[in-house]
Amino acid sequence: MSLLHLLIRKHRRLELLLTSFLNKDRFLYKAFATSSPLYRKNKKISEYENIDQEKYGDLVRDLVSYRDSLQRPEYLFEEDELLYGPESKYKPPTKEAEPQLIGNWTPLMNPYKSSLPPQSVLESPLQISLEKRNLASVTAVLQQTMPLEQAFHLEKWRQRMILELGKEGFAEYTKNIFQKGKCFHAAMESLLLSDDISVKVQEEDIDGSGFVKSVKHVLQEVTRVRALESAVQHETLGYQGLVDCVAEYRGTLCVIDWKTSEKSKPFLRNTFDSPLQIAAYIGAINHDNNYNFQVDCGLLVIAYKDGSPAHPHYMDSELCSQYWKKWLHRLEEYKEKKKGSNTV
Repeated sequence: MSLLHLLIRKHRRLELLLTSFLNKDRFLYKAFATSSPLYRKNKKISEYENIDQEKYGDLVRDLVSYRDSLQRPEYLFEEDELLYGPESKYKPPTKEAEPQLIGNWTPLMNPYKSSLPPQSVLESPLQISLEKRNLASVTAVLQQTMPLEQAFHLEKWRQRMILELGKEGFAEYTKNIFQKGKCFHAAMESLLLSDDISVKVQEEDIDGSGFVKSVKHVLQEVTRVRALESAVQHETLGYQGLVDCVAEYRGTLCVIDWKTSEKSKPFLRNTFDSPLQIAAYIGAINHDNNYNFQVDCGLLVIAYKDGSPAHPHYMDSELCSQYWKKWLHRLEEYKEKKKGSNTV
């Protein structure tokens, strides 16, 4: 954009510039010479009305509309660049949110315990019974600190099912789900205690267990079982739980959690709080003196009722550390809620 255009816009000199241009080419002189004297006496004549519209109409329209064209965004940007220079591409760095401090911070790994299990011949898997103690359960913590959005969708699903089945029908439905899950876990325990898992899987298939058939391909890669349906506790943080399985999956020691589902869950994000549950079990095992080894990986297996192949979601050490931090936040929130309810 030229400097002349800036002067036109800034100082509103369009009309003066137009008049000067017309006088220079004697446009006004010819226009006034051909106009009627009587008409000139009775009415004030505009400088633009007596111009030969057929010959100079396009020029006048262009000049009159020129001021409006200067208000368009592209002209304004060009003007600013001419006056103030090109726009700077520098953007100040955004200040990252300060990480929220965790009052109960405890590392996932126990610095006082060996990270590797003994290489000696494995004995029977640990199966420690869960005792009633004054400790929070992992399940209770996750249920009572459930995010609002997740709780909303759960309640929406519950209301829809009640509408379809009725209250008694829904109660029977949830009871059946719980019973099937319990039977599935018992079947997995039986399979993993067996010397020949492949034979036992075939036997379970005869019984019509779609869930067992679903995890068949996963079981082929599970070896060296170290714990089954065994209680774990974290004395320092004050919680406990019952871990499904601790074994090697593709050669890596993992906390394995079996879940059943009627809906496909191909991604870890589809599994809600299950990764936090695994992280909680890992931390408990690492700080529980009943276990002479440590774990830093997890495996979440989603089995399907129709027997379709289960989805195994492997969680490496970095991912487990991330979920461990989230678990500590939820545990702290749970304790704050309990403290508040006790003071009321």
